[in-house]
Amino acid sequence: MTSAATPNEVRIAYSGGSQVLMLAKADGSLDKALNSKVKWVQFASGADALTYFASNAIDIANFGSSPATAGIVRKLPVEIIGVSGVIATYERLIGKEGISNIKDLEGKRVGYPPNSTSQYALEAAIAVNKLDRSKITLLPLRPAEMVAAWKRGDIDAGYVWAPFAQELESSGGHQVFTTKDLQKDGYLIYNNYVVRKAFAEQYPDTVTAFLRVHQEKVNEFKRDPEKAAVIVAKEVGAPVTTAANTLDGLEYPTLTEQGTAAWLGNGTQTSNSGIGQALTKTSSFLAGTGEIRKRDIPANWDSAIDSRFIRDAAASAK
Repeated sequence: MTSAATPNEVRIAYSGGSQVLMLAKADGSLDKALNSKVKWVQFASGADALTYFASNAIDIANFGSSPATAGIVRKLPVEIIGVSGVIATYERLIGKEGISNIKDLEGKRVGYPPNSTSQYALEAAIAVNKLDRSKITLLPLRPAEMVAAWKRGDIDAGYVWAPFAQELESSGGHQVFTTKDLQKDGYLIYNNYVVRKAFAEQYPDTVTAFLRVHQEKVNEFKRDPEKAAVIVAKEVGAPVTTAANTLDGLEYPTLTEQGTAAWLGNGTQTSNSGIGQALTKTSSFLAGTGEIRKRDIPANWDSAIDSRFIRDAAASAK
């Protein structure tokens, strides 16, 4: 069955936070590059993105590695096509006075957003630093609830992303730990671009063009971070300082880098690639928290990661 070269509409899902993709929303460059009308669908959390995929309401989404892993294990017909940004300082642990390092969390009340990359990072930090988890009171709170709980004095620390991290900092908090601190322990925690498999099969050129635009916008941000922050802040309705903090709190592997073993692989070493190993680690963590069933974790990730689009995008971007 032959298909049209380009779809009439491409449904792109994004969180309301600051991200380089918002530069393409602001200037309409994505519509132009895809030669299609882009329908922007906003969601509040990665769990919402999975619901949209399940009901066939979106085609491509940018969200965290933890919910993406859960969706793949639950056999949603989606695949990872690229890394939009590696979480470095964008998500971090904020503590009140008396918490100067991660070990000070014992005996304290710590808030975290459930089923998120922040929860994964917090649990990993507790594990690698060999803290006694039974001595920490962990409280699942949505980001806005966390800020309210902090101001009421119900929690001593919170692991969360911008702009909520800044709200905690401006209310007497300080940075204790960042997700980047876990990289030396082999934890790769990131936001990824995920696509419906049927869409990618039907419109491979559209998916490739989408990834090329991502790289163009990363380059635009790096050329003039201040200007990019102003544009993104206006697009998402955030203060410029928050947009700047968020955009700068991510690391951006290039398209060329992503097509190597360190990231999505070259198509032959998918399960052993950096992202394949991250999926193994993340799924094991999610099974431990009861978010997914251990028996549902696949034997390999060959059908979960598709690096051909990122490699095609890298080749045609030169």
